[in-house]
Amino acid sequence: METTTASQTGKKRRFKSSHRRKDGYKLLLAALPFVLIAFAFSYVPLFGWIYAFFDYHPGIPLSKTPFSGLDRFREMFSDPWMGPVLMNTLALSFLSILTAPIPMLFAIMVSEVRSGWFKRLVQTVSTLPHYISWIIVYALAFSMFSTEGAVNTFLMKLGLGGAPVDVLGNYERVWTVQTLLLLWKSVGWSAIIYLAAIVSIDSEQYDAAKVDGAGRRRTIWHITLPSIMPTFIVLLLLSISNLLSAGFEQYLVFSNVMVADRIEVLDLYVYRLGLVTGDYSYSTAVGMFKSIISIVLLFTVNLLSKKFRGQGIV
Repeated sequence: METTTASQTGKKRRFKSSHRRKDGYKLLLAALPFVLIAFAFSYVPLFGWIYAFFDYHPGIPLSKTPFSGLDRFREMFSDPWMGPVLMNTLALSFLSILTAPIPMLFAIMVSEVRSGWFKRLVQTVSTLPHYISWIIVYALAFSMFSTEGAVNTFLMKLGLGGAPVDVLGNYERVWTVQTLLLLWKSVGWSAIIYLAAIVSIDSEQYDAAKVDGAGRRRTIWHITLPSIMPTFIVLLLLSISNLLSAGFEQYLVFSNVMVADRIEVLDLYVYRLGLVTGDYSYSTAVGMFKSIISIVLLFTVNLLSKKFRGQGIV
Protein backbone atom coordinates (compact mmCIF):
# COMPACT_ATOMS: atom_id res chain seq x y z
CA MET A 1 0.00 0.00 0.00
CA GLU A 2 2.78 2.40 0.93
CA THR A 3 4.66 1.41 -2.24
CA THR A 4 1.60 2.23 -4.39
CA THR A 5 1.14 5.59 -2.70
CA ALA A 6 4.81 6.47 -3.17
CA SER A 7 4.60 5.48 -6.83
CA GLN A 8 1.56 7.67 -7.40
CA THR A 9 3.27 10.59 -5.63
CA GLY A 10 6.33 10.16 -7.84
CA LYS A 11 4.19 10.13 -10.98
CA LYS A 12 2.44 13.33 -9.89
CA ARG A 13 5.77 15.04 -9.26
CA ARG A 14 7.12 13.96 -12.65
CA PHE A 15 3.92 15.16 -14.32
CA LYS A 16 4.13 18.53 -12.60
CA SER A 17 7.81 18.84 -13.49
CA SER A 18 7.10 17.98 -17.14
CA HIS A 19 4.20 20.44 -17.20
CA ARG A 20 6.37 23.22 -15.78
CA ARG A 21 9.10 22.45 -18.31
CA LYS A 22 6.61 22.72 -21.18
CA ASP A 23 5.33 26.03 -19.81
CA GLY A 24 8.92 27.24 -19.59
CA TYR A 25 9.53 26.34 -23.23
CA LYS A 26 6.34 28.17 -24.26
CA LEU A 27 7.39 31.28 -22.38
CA LEU A 28 10.86 31.07 -23.95
CA LEU A 29 9.39 30.81 -27.45
CA ALA A 30 7.07 33.74 -26.72
CA ALA A 31 10.03 35.88 -25.60
CA LEU A 32 12.34 34.77 -28.43
CA PRO A 33 11.13 37.32 -31.06
CA PHE A 34 11.71 40.20 -28.64
CA VAL A 35 15.16 38.85 -27.76
CA LEU A 36 16.03 38.67 -31.47
CA ILE A 37 14.77 42.22 -32.06
CA ALA A 38 16.84 43.50 -29.12
CA PHE A 39 19.88 41.63 -30.42
CA ALA A 40 19.43 42.91 -33.97
CA PHE A 41 18.93 46.57 -33.07
CA SER A 42 21.03 46.88 -29.89
CA TYR A 43 23.97 44.50 -30.25
CA VAL A 44 24.58 43.94 -33.97
CA PRO A 45 25.20 47.71 -34.53
CA LEU A 46 28.06 47.49 -32.01
CA PHE A 47 30.16 45.94 -34.78
CA GLY A 48 30.06 49.39 -36.41
CA TRP A 49 32.29 50.71 -33.62
CA ILE A 50 35.24 49.56 -35.70
CA TYR A 51 34.79 52.66 -37.89
CA ALA A 52 35.98 54.82 -34.99
CA PHE A 53 39.48 53.39 -35.45
CA PHE A 54 39.71 54.09 -39.20
CA ASP A 55 39.72 57.25 -41.28
CA TYR A 56 36.58 56.09 -43.03
CA HIS A 57 34.97 57.85 -46.00
CA PRO A 58 31.81 56.60 -47.77
CA GLY A 59 32.49 54.63 -50.92
CA ILE A 60 35.93 53.39 -49.85
CA PRO A 61 36.09 49.79 -48.56
CA LEU A 62 37.19 49.48 -44.96
CA SER A 63 40.08 47.23 -46.05
CA LYS A 64 41.49 50.16 -48.05
CA THR A 65 40.84 52.76 -45.34
CA PRO A 66 43.90 53.93 -43.35
CA PHE A 67 43.98 52.90 -39.70
CA SER A 68 43.81 55.93 -37.37
CA GLY A 69 43.93 54.21 -33.97
CA LEU A 70 42.84 56.48 -31.11
CA ASP A 71 43.17 59.72 -33.08
CA ARG A 72 39.40 60.27 -33.16
CA PHE A 73 39.17 59.87 -29.40
CA ARG A 74 41.99 62.38 -28.87
CA GLU A 75 40.15 64.76 -31.17
CA MET A 76 37.28 64.92 -28.68
CA PHE A 77 39.49 66.64 -26.10
CA SER A 78 40.34 69.43 -28.57
CA ASP A 79 36.86 69.75 -30.07
CA PRO A 80 35.53 73.25 -29.16
CA TRP A 81 31.95 72.01 -29.47
CA MET A 82 32.29 69.10 -27.05
CA GLY A 83 32.22 71.27 -23.90
CA PRO A 84 29.00 73.17 -24.70
CA VAL A 85 27.33 69.98 -25.96
CA LEU A 86 28.16 68.12 -22.74
CA MET A 87 26.96 71.07 -20.66
CA ASN A 88 23.62 71.16 -22.53
CA THR A 89 23.22 67.39 -22.18
CA LEU A 90 23.96 67.33 -18.44
CA ALA A 91 21.83 70.42 -17.72
CA LEU A 92 18.76 69.02 -19.50
CA SER A 93 19.27 65.60 -17.88
CA PHE A 94 19.55 67.12 -14.40
CA LEU A 95 16.39 69.16 -14.98
CA SER A 96 14.63 65.97 -16.02
CA ILE A 97 15.85 64.24 -12.83
CA LEU A 98 14.60 67.16 -10.73
CA THR A 99 11.10 66.61 -12.14
CA ALA A 100 11.25 62.84 -11.47
CA PRO A 101 9.04 63.00 -8.33
CA ILE A 102 6.17 64.65 -10.25
CA PRO A 103 4.88 61.43 -11.91
CA MET A 104 4.95 59.72 -8.50
CA LEU A 105 2.96 62.54 -6.89
CA PHE A 106 0.57 62.57 -9.85
CA ALA A 107 0.01 58.81 -9.46
CA ILE A 108 -0.76 59.26 -5.76
CA MET A 109 -3.31 61.99 -6.53
CA VAL A 110 -4.95 59.85 -9.22
CA SER A 111 -5.14 56.86 -6.88
CA GLU A 112 -6.94 59.01 -4.30
CA VAL A 113 -9.73 59.92 -6.73
CA ARG A 114 -12.89 58.12 -5.66
CA SER A 115 -14.89 58.57 -8.87
CA GLY A 116 -14.06 55.71 -11.22
CA TRP A 117 -15.03 57.45 -14.47
CA PHE A 118 -13.12 60.61 -13.57
CA LYS A 119 -10.03 58.58 -12.65
CA ARG A 120 -10.13 56.80 -16.02
CA LEU A 121 -10.60 60.14 -17.78
CA VAL A 122 -7.57 61.67 -16.05
CA GLN A 123 -5.42 58.62 -16.82
CA THR A 124 -6.45 58.66 -20.49
CA VAL A 125 -5.92 62.41 -20.95
CA SER A 126 -2.55 62.37 -19.16
CA THR A 127 -1.27 59.30 -21.02
CA LEU A 128 -2.38 60.41 -24.49
CA PRO A 129 0.54 62.87 -25.09
CA HIS A 130 2.98 59.95 -24.83
CA TYR A 131 1.62 58.60 -28.13
CA ILE A 132 1.93 61.93 -29.93
CA SER A 133 5.13 62.25 -31.96
CA TRP A 134 7.48 65.15 -31.29
CA ILE A 135 6.73 66.52 -34.76
CA ILE A 136 3.08 66.94 -33.79
CA VAL A 137 4.06 68.35 -30.38
CA TYR A 138 6.22 70.94 -32.13
CA ALA A 139 3.37 71.86 -34.47
CA LEU A 140 1.02 72.29 -31.51
CA ALA A 141 3.58 74.30 -29.53
CA PHE A 142 4.33 76.52 -32.53
CA SER A 143 0.64 77.22 -33.15
CA MET A 144 0.19 78.06 -29.45
CA PHE A 145 3.37 79.86 -28.39
CA SER A 146 4.94 81.44 -31.48
CA THR A 147 4.86 85.23 -31.83
CA GLU A 148 1.72 84.90 -33.96
CA GLY A 149 0.35 81.93 -32.02
CA ALA A 150 -2.92 81.58 -30.16
CA VAL A 151 -1.56 82.64 -26.75
CA ASN A 152 0.10 85.85 -27.95
CA THR A 153 -2.89 86.70 -30.14
CA PHE A 154 -5.31 86.20 -27.24
CA LEU A 155 -3.22 88.32 -24.87
CA MET A 156 -2.85 91.07 -27.44
CA LYS A 157 -6.62 91.21 -28.01
CA LEU A 158 -7.20 91.50 -24.27
CA GLY A 159 -4.56 94.20 -24.04
CA LEU A 160 -2.64 92.22 -21.43
CA GLY A 161 0.63 91.96 -23.31
CA GLY A 162 3.07 94.32 -24.94
CA ALA A 163 5.31 92.93 -27.63
CA PRO A 164 4.67 89.27 -28.55
CA VAL A 165 6.80 86.82 -26.57
CA ASP A 166 8.68 84.20 -28.61
CA VAL A 167 8.60 81.29 -26.16
CA LEU A 168 10.20 78.78 -28.53
CA GLY A 169 12.99 81.18 -29.48
CA ASN A 170 13.88 82.38 -25.97
CA TYR A 171 17.60 81.65 -25.54
CA GLU A 172 17.58 82.11 -21.75
CA ARG A 173 14.46 80.03 -21.03
CA VAL A 174 14.86 77.24 -23.58
CA TRP A 175 15.97 74.63 -21.00
CA THR A 176 12.90 75.37 -18.86
CA VAL A 177 10.56 75.29 -21.86
CA GLN A 178 11.93 71.97 -23.13
CA THR A 179 11.76 70.42 -19.65
CA LEU A 180 8.12 71.46 -19.26
CA LEU A 181 7.26 70.06 -22.70
CA LEU A 182 8.96 66.76 -21.84
CA LEU A 183 7.13 66.65 -18.51
CA TRP A 184 3.76 67.28 -20.20
CA LYS A 185 4.43 64.49 -22.69
CA SER A 186 5.71 61.88 -20.23
CA VAL A 187 4.05 62.47 -16.84
CA GLY A 188 0.99 60.30 -17.50
CA TRP A 189 2.98 57.45 -19.00
CA SER A 190 5.60 57.54 -16.23
CA ALA A 191 2.84 57.48 -13.60
CA ILE A 192 1.60 54.07 -14.78
CA ILE A 193 4.35 52.16 -13.00
CA TYR A 194 3.64 54.03 -9.77
CA LEU A 195 -0.08 53.32 -10.10
CA ALA A 196 0.78 49.63 -10.48
CA ALA A 197 2.94 49.82 -7.35
CA ILE A 198 0.12 51.51 -5.43
CA VAL A 199 -2.40 48.86 -6.50
CA SER A 200 -0.06 46.12 -5.22
CA ILE A 201 -0.03 47.59 -1.68
CA ASP A 202 -1.84 45.33 0.79
CA SER A 203 -5.30 46.82 1.41
CA GLU A 204 -5.20 45.58 4.99
CA GLN A 205 -2.68 48.33 5.76
CA TYR A 206 -5.20 50.98 4.72
CA ASP A 207 -7.96 49.27 6.70
CA ALA A 208 -5.78 49.21 9.79
CA ALA A 209 -4.92 52.89 9.31
CA LYS A 210 -8.63 53.80 9.10
CA VAL A 211 -9.31 51.86 12.28
CA ASP A 212 -6.55 53.86 13.98
CA GLY A 213 -8.18 57.08 12.82
CA ALA A 214 -5.67 58.06 10.12
CA GLY A 215 -6.93 60.45 7.45
CA ARG A 216 -5.90 60.61 3.80
CA ARG A 217 -2.77 62.67 4.41
CA ARG A 218 -1.44 60.37 7.11
CA THR A 219 -2.33 57.30 5.06
CA ILE A 220 -0.41 58.66 2.08
CA TRP A 221 2.56 59.72 4.22
CA HIS A 222 2.87 56.53 6.27
CA ILE A 223 1.69 53.82 3.85
CA THR A 224 1.58 54.88 0.19
CA LEU A 225 4.84 56.83 -0.01
CA PRO A 226 7.02 54.27 1.85
CA SER A 227 5.54 51.45 -0.25
CA ILE A 228 6.33 53.03 -3.64
CA MET A 229 9.62 54.63 -2.62
CA PRO A 230 11.71 51.57 -3.72
CA THR A 231 10.19 51.89 -7.19
CA PHE A 232 11.03 55.60 -7.27
CA ILE A 233 14.64 54.96 -6.18
CA VAL A 234 15.20 52.30 -8.84
CA LEU A 235 13.84 54.58 -11.59
CA LEU A 236 15.86 57.49 -10.25
CA LEU A 237 19.08 55.47 -10.30
CA LEU A 238 18.38 54.30 -13.84
CA SER A 239 17.79 57.88 -14.97
CA ILE A 240 21.12 58.88 -13.38
CA SER A 241 22.86 56.16 -15.39
CA ASN A 242 21.33 57.73 -18.53
CA LEU A 243 22.65 61.23 -17.87
CA LEU A 244 24.24 61.44 -21.31
CA SER A 245 21.05 60.29 -23.05
CA ALA A 246 19.05 63.48 -22.84
CA GLY A 247 17.06 62.69 -25.97
CA PHE A 248 17.18 63.30 -29.69
CA GLU A 249 13.85 63.80 -31.47
CA GLN A 250 12.65 66.56 -29.16
CA TYR A 251 15.70 68.75 -29.62
CA LEU A 252 15.96 68.01 -33.34
CA VAL A 253 12.47 69.34 -34.09
CA PHE A 254 12.65 72.28 -31.65
CA SER A 255 16.08 73.42 -32.83
CA ASN A 256 16.18 76.84 -34.52
CA VAL A 257 18.84 79.50 -35.09
CA MET A 258 17.97 81.30 -31.85
CA VAL A 259 18.24 78.34 -29.45
CA ALA A 260 20.28 75.72 -31.37
CA ASP A 261 23.42 76.29 -29.29
CA ARG A 262 21.49 75.67 -26.06
CA ILE A 263 19.78 72.39 -27.03
CA GLU A 264 22.58 70.75 -28.99
CA VAL A 265 22.76 67.57 -26.88
CA LEU A 266 25.15 64.66 -27.39
CA ASP A 267 22.79 62.46 -29.42
CA LEU A 268 21.93 65.36 -31.71
CA TYR A 269 25.61 66.23 -32.06
CA VAL A 270 26.43 62.65 -33.10
CA TYR A 271 23.63 62.80 -35.67
CA ARG A 272 24.94 66.06 -37.14
CA LEU A 273 28.52 64.78 -37.25
CA GLY A 274 27.57 61.59 -39.05
CA LEU A 275 24.65 62.38 -41.32
CA VAL A 276 25.10 66.13 -41.89
CA THR A 277 28.86 66.66 -42.07
CA GLY A 278 29.70 63.07 -43.09
CA ASP A 279 32.39 62.56 -40.43
CA TYR A 280 31.39 58.98 -39.67
CA SER A 281 34.56 58.00 -37.84
CA TYR A 282 34.43 60.89 -35.37
CA SER A 283 30.67 60.53 -34.80
CA THR A 284 31.18 56.82 -34.05
CA ALA A 285 33.92 57.68 -31.55
CA VAL A 286 31.66 60.20 -29.79
CA GLY A 287 28.87 57.63 -29.71
CA MET A 288 31.25 55.06 -28.21
CA PHE A 289 32.31 57.58 -25.57
CA LYS A 290 28.68 58.17 -24.59
CA SER A 291 27.91 54.45 -24.39
CA ILE A 292 30.98 53.64 -22.27
CA ILE A 293 30.28 56.49 -19.83
CA SER A 294 26.64 55.34 -19.55
CA ILE A 295 27.75 51.78 -18.74
CA VAL A 296 30.18 53.08 -16.11
CA LEU A 297 27.43 55.21 -14.57
CA LEU A 298 25.05 52.24 -14.55
CA PHE A 299 27.45 49.98 -12.66
CA THR A 300 28.43 52.83 -10.35
CA VAL A 301 24.85 53.52 -9.27
CA ASN A 302 24.31 49.76 -9.00
CA LEU A 303 27.21 49.50 -6.55
CA LEU A 304 25.89 52.46 -4.57
CA SER A 305 22.45 50.85 -4.50
CA LYS A 306 23.91 47.61 -3.14
CA LYS A 307 25.88 49.53 -0.51
CA PHE A 308 23.08 51.73 0.79
CA ARG A 309 19.93 49.70 -0.02
CA GLY A 310 21.31 46.20 0.24
CA GLN A 311 20.20 45.27 -3.29
CA GLY A 312 21.20 46.28 -6.78
CA ILE A 313 19.13 47.42 -9.73
CA VAL A 314 20.75 45.10 -12.31
